[in-house]
Amino acid sequence: MNAYAASFAVSSKADDRTGVDTLQREKRLNRFFADVEKRALRIAEISVRDRDEALDLVQDAMIKLARNYSGRPPDEWAPLFYRILQNRIRDWQRRQMIRNRVMVFFRRGTDDDERDPIAAAPDLAGRTPDEQLQSREAMQSLEHALTGLPGRQREAFMLRTFEGLDVAGTAAAMGCSAGSVKTHYSRAIHSLRETLGEHWQ
Repeated sequence: MNAYAASFAVSSKADDRTGVDTLQREKRLNRFFADVEKRALRIAEISVRDRDEALDLVQDAMIKLARNYSGRPPDEWAPLFYRILQNRIRDWQRRQMIRNRVMVFFRRGTDDDERDPIAAAPDLAGRTPDEQLQSREAMQSLEHALTGLPGRQREAFMLRTFEGLDVAGTAAAMGCSAGSVKTHYSRAIHSLRETLGEHWQ
C-alpha cells in the first residue's frame, strides 16, 4: 500500500520543524505504519468485508494520523491510529446502512442480499500444507464468527487479540472506559467460544 510514506510527506510540509528532528520523526512514523499496516488491513477487512474499501479506510487513517498527530509521542500513535480507523469504519458502516436501505426500497422482493464473504487468507510462511490448511480454515471460521459479533465486541477483540493493545490502549482506541473494554472483550470471547468450538484454542 505504501500509504505511510505518502501520508507523512503531506504532514512534513505542514509541520515545519527543521532538520534532524523532523527526519527522525518521519522515519519513526514510517516504521510504525509499516509495522501496523497488515494488521490494520485485516481489522478493516473483517469489519467491512471488502478489501478495496478496507485499503482506503486504512490509508485514510494513516493520513489523518500523519497530518494531525505525528508530533505526539510515538507510544500514543497506536491507540490514536486505531481510534481513527474505528471511526472511519463506523462512518463507512453508517453510509452502507443508509445505502442498503435505499437499495432495498427500490429493489422488489429479492432475498439474495447475502453476498461478499471475507476473502482473507492469513500468511502462514514455514508451515506444512496441512498446517496451512488447518490454520486457514480456523482463521476463516474466526473471521466469519467475528462478523456476527456486535460492533463494539468485535472492536475490543480485534484490538486486544490481533493488535495486542493492552486494556488502556484499547480503551483509548475505542473511546470508552477500561471497564467497557473488559466487558466487550469478555462477551466476545464467550460468544466466539460457543460459535467456534473445535477451532478455539
